[in-house]
Amino acid sequence: MAFPKAPAILESRNLSPADLERSPRESLLRIYAWMQLARAADNRILELFRQGLIKGTVTGGQGNEWMIVPLALFADKALDVASFTHRDLGGHLIWGGHLCEHLNQYFANAHSPTQAREGNIHHGDPANRSLPMISHLGAMCGPVLGATDSQRRFGREAVGFAFFGDGSSSTGDVHESMNLASLQSLPIVFVIENNGYAYSTPTDEQFARGTELWRRAEAYGMEGLVIDCAELEGGARALGAVIAKVRSTCRPMVVEARTLRLRGHAAYDTCDYLRPGESEQFAARDALPRLRKSLEATEGTPAVDALDAEIGAFIEACVKVAMAVGRPDPAGMEADLFAPQPPPFPWRPEPSAPENVTMAQGLNRALRKVLLERPEAIVLGQDIATYGGAFKVTENLYKEFGRSRVFNTPLAESACTGYAIGLALNGHRPIEEFQFADFATEAVTQITLNAATMHFRSGAACPLVLRLPCGAVGLGSFHSQELESFFLSMPGLKALYPSNPQDAFNAMLAACEDNNPVLLFEHKGLYRRGKHPVAWDPAYREIWRPKRVRAGDYATLVTYGETVHVAAEACEYLASEYEAGIEVFDMRCLSPMDLSEIAPSVQRTGRLIVLHEGRRTHGYGAEIVARITEGCRVPLKAPPLRIAALDLPVPFAHELEAAFRPSKDGVIQRITEWMS
Repeated sequence: MAFPKAPAILESRNLSPADLERSPRESLLRIYAWMQLARAADNRILELFRQGLIKGTVTGGQGNEWMIVPLALFADKALDVASFTHRDLGGHLIWGGHLCEHLNQYFANAHSPTQAREGNIHHGDPANRSLPMISHLGAMCGPVLGATDSQRRFGREAVGFAFFGDGSSSTGDVHESMNLASLQSLPIVFVIENNGYAYSTPTDEQFARGTELWRRAEAYGMEGLVIDCAELEGGARALGAVIAKVRSTCRPMVVEARTLRLRGHAAYDTCDYLRPGESEQFAARDALPRLRKSLEATEGTPAVDALDAEIGAFIEACVKVAMAVGRPDPAGMEADLFAPQPPPFPWRPEPSAPENVTMAQGLNRALRKVLLERPEAIVLGQDIATYGGAFKVTENLYKEFGRSRVFNTPLAESACTGYAIGLALNGHRPIEEFQFADFATEAVTQITLNAATMHFRSGAACPLVLRLPCGAVGLGSFHSQELESFFLSMPGLKALYPSNPQDAFNAMLAACEDNNPVLLFEHKGLYRRGKHPVAWDPAYREIWRPKRVRAGDYATLVTYGETVHVAAEACEYLASEYEAGIEVFDMRCLSPMDLSEIAPSVQRTGRLIVLHEGRRTHGYGAEIVARITEGCRVPLKAPPLRIAALDLPVPFAHELEAAFRPSKDGVIQRITEWMS
């Protein structure tokens, strides 16, 4: 069914501050039309929810239109970046798409922009730099920073708009992002949509300084100002001036938009927490009826009534179209978890002659190759520039490529990972180093709920590499975690875990060219475990498959990372002393899990051992055992054996750590007991 034609006044989605000065009547009428569309659509959506025709819940932007509509009209939709919140339907409507498409999202029907995989207004248009919303509003700031910086790196004078409420302004991501934007001199407008309540908690119970939220700007070396909904025309001019200034100076600013709680937080919110008389005060300050009254004086009441009627009829026609769309088909959901793998990059066949290097040096050479041959690649992380990283993996890269390609980040793992996500969404290929894998827990939301879900919920590729130095090497519980099972319990992440310099070199190239977020686990104990030859390997993509490192017919042992070496030494001993030939596989790729060669080996040997440094309970090995035993067509000769670390925090003292993690002698003992 064709979409209904929008009223003529809505055909233009652009307005400039100069238009407001030259033609105030026409400009205010256009602003009113978009505000009325947003308000009436929000109200109609609420009715449809209460009728049971829209499921889940709905939130509304009633009272927010006075700010979001002028801002979205003033923005350059061909260049700028935004991440709208659930209060910003007016912004979504102006940025792009027909009202029918937005209604399809609310109905979660077969034509939903997210294929009904995301609820109500949790969508965006990544191809046009409207980044999809997640419920963790503060975490949306980082990606706006990254995508805006990406635009500037491509030579486009973009401005980024990061929206969040008074409640979410207290989250760490907001403050991390403000600091990062100021530090990097990024042209970001931070908009605090302050309606006085975080759900039901008033601002004076959230902040010691009440509602003076814009004053936070000073602490981060940027300008700030407050705009009130009671001053629509003056507020619109102020927003236009802010956008122009940020675009020209490339410096961030904070705008506190004092708006209204005309409706509850969501459809089920009764607003019974409002103070006596507060609801009436909000209604009296509502900009939409006041703008309508002023337009009646200039345009005449019949003209404004006619416009309202035309917009209302358009909404009803769109509702009719959206309600006629069928329900979504679950077929294909699993296939859409990951973005399709692109063709191999045209890597130069260098180095052609093998070089004897450590794994740290192999990773360094791979990073240098990526930076030389892929101009869209960027390396970032804490202390990776002049210092060369905590483990010197990025040594000399800053000296060769400069700050624009290799740069230090502040201690703000969440915002910096969000920033990397934004870079990735806009065409760059960032490689972020976490100083230790443990510190990636600070960015769990960005990694697992934002980057990992991006393709499934929006269809956008997110080519991002996250380097995670892991494993126990005498540094205690906060610098030694094996986090593969922790992260890979969430869908949408790929993961590689090399055990030698050549595989590490190959893994970096394969991860960099993939169109999905890839976790690259690097065991710290392998960084300088001897030197081994590394050269250009045309079969570098084989890193996504397991590798058989030892033949045998007694049992099949599956492992990865540093324990590949433990397994090899233990199996060498068992072969010589017990004449038990154990076939050993190095998984290398942990996600997507590939057992196509391992399962037949287990069927042949009839015995399965899994070995890893991560803890045994909920460990990665349990998933290997489950999948192989589920698919076995013949009974195994023995129960599967899982060898892993103790279910404890990683202890510090050498003697305690040695008892905690699998060792050669411990593995031999466990296997011989199992054999007997």
